[in-house]
Amino acid sequence: MDYDKLLNEIKRIHFIGIGGSGMCPIAEILMSEGFEISGSDMNEGETLDKMKGYGIPVYMGHAAENIKGAELVVYSAAVKETNPERRAAAEQGIPCIERSVMLGVVTRRYKRSIAVSGTHGKTSTTAMISQILIGSGFSPSAIIGGKLPFIGGNSYVGESDIIVCEACEYVDTFLELNPFISVILNVDADHLDYFKNLDNIKKSFNRFAKQTTGLLVVNGDDENTLDSVKDVDLEKITFGFGDNCDYRAVNVSADKGVHEQYDLYYRDEKLCQIKLIVPGRHNVYNSLAAAATAHYLGATPSEISENLHKFGGVHRRFEILGTPCGITVADDFAHHPTELKATLNAAVNMGFKKVWAVFQPHTFSRTAILLDDFADALKIPDVAVISEILPVRETNTYNISSRDLGAKVPGSVCLDTFDEIVDYVCKNAGEGDLILTMGGGNVYMCANRILKQLEFNAMQD
Repeated sequence: MDYDKLLNEIKRIHFIGIGGSGMCPIAEILMSEGFEISGSDMNEGETLDKMKGYGIPVYMGHAAENIKGAELVVYSAAVKETNPERRAAAEQGIPCIERSVMLGVVTRRYKRSIAVSGTHGKTSTTAMISQILIGSGFSPSAIIGGKLPFIGGNSYVGESDIIVCEACEYVDTFLELNPFISVILNVDADHLDYFKNLDNIKKSFNRFAKQTTGLLVVNGDDENTLDSVKDVDLEKITFGFGDNCDYRAVNVSADKGVHEQYDLYYRDEKLCQIKLIVPGRHNVYNSLAAAATAHYLGATPSEISENLHKFGGVHRRFEILGTPCGITVADDFAHHPTELKATLNAAVNMGFKKVWAVFQPHTFSRTAILLDDFADALKIPDVAVISEILPVRETNTYNISSRDLGAKVPGSVCLDTFDEIVDYVCKNAGEGDLILTMGGGNVYMCANRILKQLEFNAMQD
């Protein structure tokens, strides 16, 4: 079915799981275009409250009658064919479309769509580009994988022909997109339960690059990225530290080991100085990609510098939660060895007495396949505390446990429950330490509990 054409012929769209972080922004954008939106969800939450605040009819629970009057039904990947609303749509001949496909349909309605891809850094870079463009008056629409404080959420509805979104490679969902600008931050071995090997990942990024209609913005320092796009006949601009890159970070330094700053060069011309308030060399790369993209679209060097300096990060990206008892508690989404290494290297250079990494492994397959890489990353902090592996969508056919990982990390502690982790960390961490929870699952709940326990301890002293 030609969904692009269908969207021009219908008025009423129903979203199954409208409260999801990936569904809500699409519903917002379509509502702003004049579509009549309805939705359903199983759980109350902040995004659901936001939808209700727009006057969108939202049904709690899933039932066949919820789709009455709908001409198109959008569902998230978690919604199975057995869902009563999907079944009812099929019986009534109402077209159904998965969220990633709908994202492609929506972004093709914008002349200048920007899709940010890469194994690491997508959310932060999408947020940086959005903040530069919004702060510079370009009025883009944006769909971000995390909450950006600058806009008070993970979506923004603008008035221009620009839209910024993430392009996730998992199960090739980014192949539903046809961006005007594609940003490729890096290409690394991940999601090997699906891709099997790095060569297949490169092939997918190559296909994604070839579906781009205008410009590729690529990491000129990353060999896997360059290899993935070497045969793509399209305008390319590169970013990185190397002399061969179009946009370069020169005279890179750190303010007391925390905040990176550098001179931004475009080829042989110095554009401005960038002073970041988010830590880590990986954020220099993210900011270079954002600067290159925004500059291509017409943002001035001063606008780029000013807005990147104001960028304070995204929810669950080295997010500082509090400092009770003089102990800093932070949370980060890192769940791949490369991400762990980048974040932990930044953390140990920030001047804390001790860095405690509380890591929740994410999926059996990733843990088993990248076990040695995870172990190398978890040797960086002073103390590594490892929780049980979060299965997500898998069964443990790999016969792997968190203790297999802990055995490779000297001095590490493996604990089964958040209760045990909270108790252990709060009893042993001291003033001047950093407790950093890390993982792609629900380890943020552990961070919040650690924070509350330390706050309680402080009141007792």
